[in-house]
Amino acid sequence: MKELLEFLAREIVDEPDAVVVVESSGDRGVLLTLKVAPDDMGKVIGRAGRTARAIRTVVRAAATRQGVSVHVDIAD
Repeated sequence: MKELLEFLAREIVDEPDAVVVVESSGDRGVLLTLKVAPDDMGKVIGRAGRTARAIRTVVRAAATRQGVSVHVDIAD
């Protein structure tokens, strides 16, 4: 799932080298934290959060197919 999130984020942003995904495990499953360049935050979040919601939906759907619970957090 980490690779999928990195791929999606790199395709959206202007600075793909600044994309970092940190994976950690918790009680509720896997937490993926996405970090991008400050100038690219608007592109990742999108208007009214639509892009962020779409990214979370795609990653969650892929994780569900593999039987894993994944949560995506977008860090400032």
